[in-house]
Amino acid sequence: MNLSSRDIDAFLALAQQKHFTRAAAQCHLSQPAFSALIRALEESVGLRLFDRSTRHVLLTPEGERFMQSALRIQAEMRACWQSMQDTAELKRGRVAIALLPSLAAGWLPGVLQAFLQRYPGVEFGMADELSEPCIARVAAGEADFALAAIRVDAPELQAEPFCVDGFHLVCRDDHPLAHRRRVQVADLRRWPFVHLARHSSVRQYLDAAFFPETMQTLVEVEQLATVAGLVTAGLGISVVPALTLFHFNKPGLVTRPLALPGLDRQIYLVRKRERSLSVPAQALYVLMREMRP
Repeated sequence: MNLSSRDIDAFLALAQQKHFTRAAAQCHLSQPAFSALIRALEESVGLRLFDRSTRHVLLTPEGERFMQSALRIQAEMRACWQSMQDTAELKRGRVAIALLPSLAAGWLPGVLQAFLQRYPGVEFGMADELSEPCIARVAAGEADFALAAIRVDAPELQAEPFCVDGFHLVCRDDHPLAHRRRVQVADLRRWPFVHLARHSSVRQYLDAAFFPETMQTLVEVEQLATVAGLVTAGLGISVVPALTLFHFNKPGLVTRPLALPGLDRQIYLVRKRERSLSVPAQALYVLMREMRP
């Protein structure tokens, strides 16, 4: 049985009007075309849905049963249509992203504020994690896209360059390195060094750039806030990405750009390959590229 929204609307119009001419006018059809539509509907379901007489048109018992389903179908179709219209106009919808904690804390709030001002009806979900868990969320369908510091190598995913993040020396303002115009790796290894954990992308970039030199590691920590606290206390120095410098905007600390070969962190935008983003996700994607660091 092929049942269309036109069939449903015609059936409900006749059930309401109880008159072929008025129901046909409501559906913007000629009476012969409307009568043919109702007749084809009854033939399709294999049941008489209306009792016709010269005075009135009434639902049969089977028509009464059919009307309950027809009302539900019509309501669902209208709700579906309205939902699609609202989504197309960004009045509703949902977008979920995954990104590095440094981006989530420092750069994203301004982007998110602009996005939600434009589209207040869109729901937003976020996971602030290291690169590999971010990419895993995209692969699992838990995030529309991710910002990660490693290039993904998976058939179902694609990565496009998003921005480049430089690195800065962080130390106390009374440290001997604080006022040096140019700092080399050899200068860094003389001082106790506060490292991020080995599984972090920052640590991996630093180890590669420092090789074959090794730092005089004081301690390895997970959080940049901890790095800031230890450096502020004068326990050591550190090197951190530019996108994390808001953690170190504190009295008594200085930051200096550190120009070393290979010491630039590429941030990638990772998404499903050959899959369209939803309308809300596409809108956020465009805004993020406009406002990228």
